[in-house]
Amino acid sequence: MKRRSCIALPALFAARHAVAASGDVELLGITENLPPLNYIDDHGAQGFSVELLRLIASQAGLKLAFQVLPWQRAVQAAEGSAHSVLFSLTRTPERESKFQWVGPIAQRRVLLYRLASRTDLTLAQLSELGNARIGVVRDSAADRQLQAAGLRPGLQLEQGLDDATNLRKLLAGRMEYIALLDWAAAWNLRQLQLPLNTLQPAMEQDATHSYFYGLRLDADPALVRRLQAALDTLRRDGRYERLRQRYFR
Repeated sequence: MKRRSCIALPALFAARHAVAASGDVELLGITENLPPLNYIDDHGAQGFSVELLRLIASQAGLKLAFQVLPWQRAVQAAEGSAHSVLFSLTRTPERESKFQWVGPIAQRRVLLYRLASRTDLTLAQLSELGNARIGVVRDSAADRQLQAAGLRPGLQLEQGLDDATNLRKLLAGRMEYIALLDWAAAWNLRQLQLPLNTLQPAMEQDATHSYFYGLRLDADPALVRRLQAALDTLRRDGRYERLRQRYFR
């Protein structure tokens, strides 16, 4: 009996030490400019996913900092930071085994838009694209999906750093279509003080996935569970829905 007690003490001490150490972890939320989910302004990181992660970290008793970078740099930065949380990350089969997941954050519906003034353009399916080009954020899930469908960067795909860059290119006539989240299209048009009917949906690209937070595979599973439990609490007590209504009404 005494021997079992002596063996249990180191394990108990280690467990308590792990809990204490996890409280000292400072998460690094790494994201891109994808408003209104996540973006940066004069006051720092903003957006629905940013505010939600702040609530999650507070609920879990964890410190939190942010970096907002172009998507490719964001992915590289997340790979190099032990306590990174990459977002807003589309959970696709291709990415499933590359991250530990916390979420979902929000549903994702990507449409291909054209300028409403381009009444000469019609697109019911990608095979009808012809010589037209689609603007897409480089290395985004939408970019990967379009490439998987056979579209080639530099020919059918005009790759940009972010949605705002691609929208300016569309308005300048450098491409015929643009891939955008439905509510991101509205947000970016408002930023340019353009009417919402400036863009016309041409076809739906994808509505089968949701956005998540992604942690590295070597992140402590207990930390991942702690963050998921915090998000689940926010959903149950209504704080998630109140935040969502501020951005998606």
